[in-house]
Amino acid sequence: MALAANLIIAAAKAVGGLLAGSPALLSEAAHSVADSLNEVFLLAALRRSRRPADRRHPFGYGKERFFWSLLAAVGIFVMGGCFSVFQGVEALRNGADEELSGYIAGLIVLGVAFLAEGASLFRALQQVHRQGGKAGLRDPALRTVVAEDGTAVLGVTFAAVGMVLHMVTGQVVWEASASIAIGALLVYVAYRLGREARDQLIGEAADPEASDRIRELLASQPEIDSVEALFTMKTGLDSILVAARIDLVPGLDSEQVEEVADRIKRSVAEAVPDAGEIFLDVTDRGGRETHESPAATGERGGA
Repeated sequence: MALAANLIIAAAKAVGGLLAGSPALLSEAAHSVADSLNEVFLLAALRRSRRPADRRHPFGYGKERFFWSLLAAVGIFVMGGCFSVFQGVEALRNGADEELSGYIAGLIVLGVAFLAEGASLFRALQQVHRQGGKAGLRDPALRTVVAEDGTAVLGVTFAAVGMVLHMVTGQVVWEASASIAIGALLVYVAYRLGREARDQLIGEAADPEASDRIRELLASQPEIDSVEALFTMKTGLDSILVAARIDLVPGLDSEQVEEVADRIKRSVAEAVPDAGEIFLDVTDRGGRETHESPAATGERGGA
């Protein structure tokens, strides 16, 4: 829905901006073109991230969402933010001659764009609500759509105010300033989205709540003397890799160690369903160490 809205709006803004000679409207056209390209990136992310794990990628393709979201952030920065600032600076340097008909056409286009972008934003917020409110924004694709639509509504407002003030005062500085403000807004949004995608690509830990739950569960096991280290990493939107180094109480033989490790893995998988791969580095006071195979959730819950 966001892609369809952006394609229609981009064409309308571009035609209106060229006919009216409006820098603010052309900046908004660039904004919509960037958003359209980004929606294509996000559609690719949704499709490619759902592929199952294979021999070359044993932990799956969940991080594809984060990669394509990073590309979307770069697109917002270059195609939207930088072009909008350029349009504003050029308008300040060279001026912009607009006739009354150009103003009217531009404002009509912006009015239609406001309604379309508002409808897309409302649809995205509904989806966020269905996916658990703030928790739904863990999805980088949905988070990017909400950010794009929110900035689009605000950008259209900036452009409309700039055009009206230009029309009333005859000073192009108002419209140029609106264009620069749109660019600055897009650069900020691109920075925030890019930073979040970067953190997830380089290996972001699981949410503190999930990590604390795992640590508490491990510490509560009677066979575990201490939890030496716990590492988690998001491998996708709904998948976490868990690696723990634990010391067992003395007196357990190899068979008992294996049984305890299997039970602990099942307990972690039940407590944190997103824990798709679980590794235990098990030691005891006698210095024995066994490296367990990964255990996955669901039907593959055993060692």
